[in-house]
Amino acid sequence: MVSTKKNEEAVSPVIGVILMVAVTVILAAIVAASAFGMAGTIQGTKTVAFTLQRINTTAVSASCYGGADTTVLTGGVNSSVDGGTPTIAWGAGAPVVGSIKIINTTSANQRVALIGTFADGQIQVLVDRVL
Repeated sequence: MVSTKKNEEAVSPVIGVILMVAVTVILAAIVAASAFGMAGTIQGTKTVAFTLQRINTTAVSASCYGGADTTVLTGGVNSSVDGGTPTIAWGAGAPVVGSIKIINTTSANQRVALIGTFADGQIQVLVDRVL
């Protein structure tokens, strides 16, 4: 009579080692993220609505439609044409919802951007279009 012996001991330790390595990698990533400050440095996007509309070849109208963060847009709104030096579109203080400002351009098909500065110091592009 021939007797055979099954050896299934290797399956369980291999799975255990794989799980231990996975847990170690996950814990190392969590510790690294908190140690290097990656977890809390991302700022949220502010919500404010502006539109741009070409009036003629030398002027674009910018309209403020409001939004959840309009009241904290206290640092003013600047405009930039074709990436040039920003100029003041709305002065300091939150813009009035429904207000319209005219932005001078030199020709059609120019890139016009509005950049807002919020009370917490965050600067954000509010709208950027080619008109």
